[in-house]
Amino acid sequence: MKELTLEKFEEAAELVRNVTLPTNLEYSESLSSRTGGRIYLKPENMQYTGAYKVRGAYYKIATLTDEQRAKGLITASAGNHAQGVAYAAKKFGCKATIVMPTVTPLIKVNRTKSYGAEIVLHGDVYDDACAKALELAEEHGYTFIHPFDDLAVATGQGSIAMEIVQELPTVDYIIVPIGGGGLITGISTLAKMLNPKIKVIGVEPAAAASMTAAMEKGEPVTLPSANTIADGTAVKRVGETIFPYCKENIHKILTVEDNELIGAFLDMVENHKMIVENSGLLPVAALSQLDLKGKKAVVVLSGGNMDVITMSSVVQHGLIQKDRIFSVSVLLPDKAGELVKVASIIAKENGNVIKLEHNQFVSINRINAVELRVTMEAYGTEHKLAILKALKDGGYEPELVDTKLY
Repeated sequence: MKELTLEKFEEAAELVRNVTLPTNLEYSESLSSRTGGRIYLKPENMQYTGAYKVRGAYYKIATLTDEQRAKGLITASAGNHAQGVAYAAKKFGCKATIVMPTVTPLIKVNRTKSYGAEIVLHGDVYDDACAKALELAEEHGYTFIHPFDDLAVATGQGSIAMEIVQELPTVDYIIVPIGGGGLITGISTLAKMLNPKIKVIGVEPAAAASMTAAMEKGEPVTLPSANTIADGTAVKRVGETIFPYCKENIHKILTVEDNELIGAFLDMVENHKMIVENSGLLPVAALSQLDLKGKKAVVVLSGGNMDVITMSSVVQHGLIQKDRIFSVSVLLPDKAGELVKVASIIAKENGNVIKLEHNQFVSINRINAVELRVTMEAYGTEHKLAILKALKDGGYEPELVDTKLY
């Protein structure tokens, strides 16, 4: 494919229906209330493969010749494109080999295997895995399917924009995560074709802002590192082929710190009952940087493939970050009744104690001072401050300490 055209986008939109589930827009009451706009979610995390990537993979494979498919397919991916290629290859009856970074979440590795693909783990980030995949393609004659720097792949991803505009013709903004740039290339290019007034905003991790760097330089550049919890967007260099489309069609690019994704994860779980992986949360976390009052915006939730261990860690850090769990150290005399007194004060303020540590060796004079560390649940910052005040009013000097839940 030499260029992105409306005809090809329309063809892709029809073809990907063979492998995608309907992901109708969902209006978000909480995000709309917070921003003053009308915020809709495009839940690509609900796809059969857990992410949008199957769209581009399927359309790309559909454009290959029988000879190219017969050679066997190979790709590199942090997980979601891997599953897309593996699933699409299975539909076409092709052999697929997937090279994945060694840090890829286990759920993505196992799901990719379940579609019949051969897995090769190599390198720390996508770029390392990609170099290995190209090496294997040369060695064995496989047909390489690039996860983002390919116009056919980008065309398949663009089917998301087709669905958004069909469902919400008056959309003002579409907010999209950026890794290598394939998703936003397809969405921004087609959105501009359908309605030039639509503004497409990209969001990438601050620690892996490869598109921001490319825009500043005027061409793709290679970052020295891409260390972020948003593993699906940990890309050190955006695509060469697709970059001109990004440069022309993206309205703005924002960056988000990793700690902002933690709060966004809790928000999606508690207010929307959805599991969204960190890369898919980038647009949600970026909403606070935009003035969307009176505007209609669609947030693309690109995927939901998060392993349970990562999920558990993010939840714990999120609760601590939002002052829903905190720890205090209180020094008290080592005599009967002091522990009960502290517990009674906390109970009266409706704090819920989840862990106690009693240390008699914090002072050489334990009669005067032993340490009590209390980890408790609260409703948030206001409730936490009320508990601390109550302890002070009770004659203690509570000191906030790092919370450890293990």
